[in-house]
Amino acid sequence: MMPKCDVCHNECNLEEGVVGLCRARKYENGGFKCVNYGLVTSIALDPIEKKPLNRFFPGSNIISVGSFGCNLRCPFCQNHEISYGFGQEYNMGYRYISAEELADIAKEYSDRGNIGVAFTYNEPLIGYEYVIDASKEVHKAGMKTVLVSNGCVSERVRDLVLPHIDAMNIDLKGFTDAYYSDVLRGNRRLVMSFIEAAAAICHVEVTTLVVPGFNDSEREMEQIASWLAGLNRGRGKENVALHISRYFPRFKMDVPATDVRLVYRLADVARKHLDYVYEGNC
Repeated sequence: MMPKCDVCHNECNLEEGVVGLCRARKYENGGFKCVNYGLVTSIALDPIEKKPLNRFFPGSNIISVGSFGCNLRCPFCQNHEISYGFGQEYNMGYRYISAEELADIAKEYSDRGNIGVAFTYNEPLIGYEYVIDASKEVHKAGMKTVLVSNGCVSERVRDLVLPHIDAMNIDLKGFTDAYYSDVLRGNRRLVMSFIEAAAAICHVEVTTLVVPGFNDSEREMEQIASWLAGLNRGRGKENVALHISRYFPRFKMDVPATDVRLVYRLADVARKHLDYVYEGNC
């Protein structure tokens, strides 16, 4: 039987030298190797609200860093060049940045309002080893760590990473198993478990991208908001916030952009259950 990777729901069975579906993990010399460790395709100083995090050090900036590869197959991916540009040698290019160097870069920009490092752009947790190592160095420098993730990873990886992260934005892309499995090639229950565990120990905000004809009903938004409200009971000011974002045609999906009025209507539905709801890209 071929060895099975245990990082995410895909559980890829890999022969020697073969890279998994995420394009970031390989079976080599009797073990699984992170092939995108420290290989940075994108780095920028962003407003914290762009992650989006509206309730974690608002008004500050953060160094955002990403690599390549992803364990989902969202047909509307806005970063498909680094997530799905397989066989093209990642046309955007990459450079190696050690964990220590990344922390130094973050510190260098503290005079421009930078509070730390956000792991984002592609799916950071398929290279969780770098996230952990870099987070330790960032914390040594007295700065904060942020994770922007689809949340579709195993409990083992989740539990390894969570102690090193101060704030997260996690995608809850819909509330049906069919949408997750058939369209996104993901696992909704795994994401919900990730959100629940993260909300227990760090600051969490959730994003739902509304795609017309797929997850745009008031009933589905009511289910999402009601479930998050259940996590919030007794949390006071640390309540999980929900960002409702507008879809635009990208990558392989040419469905027309989400009507702005729909985003605002769904936000009103969510506000019946949640204290903090934000409309995005409107």
